[in-house]
Amino acid sequence: MYERQRTLTEPVHFNGTGVHSGKAVNLTLKPAPPNFGIKFRRVDLPGKPLISSHFNRVVDTSLATVIGEDGYIVSTIEHLMATFAGLSIDNAIAELDDYEVPIMDGSAAVFTDAIKAAGIVEQDAPRLYFVIESPIELKKDGKSVCIYPSPRPIISCTIKFDHPVISEQKFTLELDETSFAELISRARTFGFFHELEFLKFYGLAQGGSLENAVVINENGVMNEGGLRYPDEFVRHKILDSIGDFSLLGMPILGHIELYKSGHNFNHEFLKTFFSRKQAWKTLTLNEISRFPSSADKLQ
Repeated sequence: MYERQRTLTEPVHFNGTGVHSGKAVNLTLKPAPPNFGIKFRRVDLPGKPLISSHFNRVVDTSLATVIGEDGYIVSTIEHLMATFAGLSIDNAIAELDDYEVPIMDGSAAVFTDAIKAAGIVEQDAPRLYFVIESPIELKKDGKSVCIYPSPRPIISCTIKFDHPVISEQKFTLELDETSFAELISRARTFGFFHELEFLKFYGLAQGGSLENAVVINENGVMNEGGLRYPDEFVRHKILDSIGDFSLLGMPILGHIELYKSGHNFNHEFLKTFFSRKQAWKTLTLNEISRFPSSADKLQ
């Protein structure tokens, strides 16, 4: 955990394909000043509008996390947002020349490796945390998202699928730069072959392929190289969730527990989170050490 906010040392460039649009897109990540947050700029549009990556800008979560403002959108932001959160980057501008963030290899590894190589710098401004003081829970239709007090940022996730390749998987992570890069960033998005064919039939997932997703059929994993982790599926769900929860605008100091959740349910929880303002405080690390109830949690 860091006392001060962080941004990129220098711009980082990517080019790739939108997984849903199938369009080629150029993406440039640039440093931003303290208290700027993460914002997306559509350089292909008149006026080059900025869109804030905040949960109240989310306009769709059916197939990916989509943000929008004044009629403009940026789609499929979750892997890039997870990278920023996983590497503790608070301020950055993401410029792109189409509406969808490139999918790269279906994980956050390409973003993570490039940003780490370019460098991250601390800024002259304190970093604020959402410090969880009491439980916040959302349980519905066999799914749940809960956050509990914890002296460290921890994420636990359980998934269940009616397919022998996945079945039930569980994973718990104490989130920091090293654990994100080594244990989570390389986990790819996944789907079933019949679902991919269905989406392509209706003009969706035009950029989806075995090059940027783990695809499963009745016989198992179709990708020639197999899985990157034995439990890659649950690790990718954690990756997605890190990106979803980053839309709160500040890191969480607490233990997040996810059960069969996805983008839509995660977003529903973010609304619950902000309706339970008595359950958390926003504090700097220095304030946490001085604040009695929070200080007790850090012992």
